[in-house]
Amino acid sequence: MLQITLFNTRPRWLKDAQGIGFVLFAATSAFMTYFCMYAFRKPFSVNTYEAFDDPSWVVSFKIALILSQVFGYLCAKFIGVKVIAEMQHHYRGRAILAMILAAELALVLFAITPTGWNLVWLFANGLSLGMIWGLVFSFLEGRKTTEILGAVLSVTFILASGLVRTVGKWLVSELNVPELWMPAATGAIFLPLLVLSVACLNSIPEPTQEDEQLRQKRAPMDGKARLAFFKQYWFGITVLVLSFLLFTGFRDFRDNFSAEIWQALGYGQEPAIFAYAGIRIAFIVLIALAALVLIKNNRIAFFANHGFVLLGALLLAGSTYLYQTQSLDPKTWMVLLGAGLYISYIPYNCFLFDRMISAVGSTANAGFLIYLADSAGYIGSVGILLYKTFATPELSWLHFFTMTCYWVAFIASALVVSSIIYFAVKLKRPRKASTQLRTTALSSHIS
Repeated sequence: MLQITLFNTRPRWLKDAQGIGFVLFAATSAFMTYFCMYAFRKPFSVNTYEAFDDPSWVVSFKIALILSQVFGYLCAKFIGVKVIAEMQHHYRGRAILAMILAAELALVLFAITPTGWNLVWLFANGLSLGMIWGLVFSFLEGRKTTEILGAVLSVTFILASGLVRTVGKWLVSELNVPELWMPAATGAIFLPLLVLSVACLNSIPEPTQEDEQLRQKRAPMDGKARLAFFKQYWFGITVLVLSFLLFTGFRDFRDNFSAEIWQALGYGQEPAIFAYAGIRIAFIVLIALAALVLIKNNRIAFFANHGFVLLGALLLAGSTYLYQTQSLDPKTWMVLLGAGLYISYIPYNCFLFDRMISAVGSTANAGFLIYLADSAGYIGSVGILLYKTFATPELSWLHFFTMTCYWVAFIASALVVSSIIYFAVKLKRPRKASTQLRTTALSSHIS
């Protein structure tokens, strides 16, 4: 069986799956893999595509493209609830490469297919890329260093989008690459680095026995195991998923229309503004979330993750209020708002569900919960975009953005507080049900 790895025999510093060398290697491998994925997903949104707008359409060509890709991403998240949860570990590296190559092929077909009909290829692109996060994070979960590794990986949310769009913009403005060909060209530039990164990622060893003792053993989950886990913690999972739906929708709106928002703030002619905000946001978020690794007790860490989500929501709404009262300048507001958004958003993708599994003592995997949340999250993305387009078309991008910020912060905070109360009561009870869940997941893994 062909295995995509960097080493024929793992060196001692990597084989032990601990220490500074391992952490640096694993974090860099995961970061670069997901960073490169963004080169196949986000560059298209830097274009305006005004030349391709059709007056007979109810939306602009760009919004149609964004909706097509998001619908593909949404479908992938629902598929990922099953696929990621059941994925055998030795298939992960090949699956990542196959999905990325399919996404690049979709971008090539997007460029050569007549305008209008080529929307289907953005759907295919989103469908191909929607499960990459779960595959990458599965290499990192269930370790005593998961918070550090996950914090580094999560920085890609903040940095990668702006940087790959900068490359795309450069291809159009400096090399005169046509708008429709630019997304495929950007992906091709990052393809060699992606292959190398996946080879490194696939060289990471499985969690050690110490990791399993501290963070609970992780195993694939079949349908029976997934249903049993959800039934046991259905209310807590549901309110967390609903809160993530709001954060995801707001995050995607901010990301897809950041150019329009910066334009409204008076910085539309400053290409470096994306890097300016992204680097500062990444620094704040990395320092804040990496601190979670200092908490050894899994239950305390699980509730601390809830606290960070609430802190992010407070920063989200508070910075917006200070901006509206002219206590903050636009640049500072966008940095603090972005930091608050990602401090709330990232725990769902990395730490919250990883610590939940450890806290409840069930043999499971975080991929199932992450994709359950993600599948709902992209419903939020589609919902917010459609609401802005059809229900409030008269509102400016900036006005809608600030209004949505308050609603997301308030409603999501109420849902997260509900989760805290639920799990505070639930985790005081004996772990008899958790033992049964552990047996169910292990039996499904063995079979």
